[in-house]
Amino acid sequence: MSALLYPSRSRSEVPFEAAAGVLRVMADSRTPVFCTVHASGRRRYGYWQPYDSVTNRGGCYVALPTPVCDRLYSQGRITLGEPLVDPAKTTYRVWPAHGPVAPVRIPAARLPATAVAQVLAA
Repeated sequence: MSALLYPSRSRSEVPFEAAAGVLRVMADSRTPVFCTVHASGRRRYGYWQPYDSVTNRGGCYVALPTPVCDRLYSQGRITLGEPLVDPAKTTYRVWPAHGPVAPVRIPAARLPATAVAQVLAA
């Protein structure tokens, strides 16, 4: 079998269908989506999927693909709400943009001096 049969695709290349699916989830007012920025700088996008007794599915957190969400954010298609700051992470509500919005950089959560000392000591 030839290796050219299945061309590889970079992880940075986001298929249109994935971006459309993520925007569809974010546009649904019944599923609030959040972006969590951990103290290390790692970002995670996700939402809570309620339990559905008909299909016996749900009742869990669903993570959205971070590269897709980051690309939507850099294009100004989604915006972040007010931050909720925790010592280990900062959480933002994610909203679909209602018009062209200038993209901004996602701020990394600041580590308190005690946390930096603990990391350096480890």
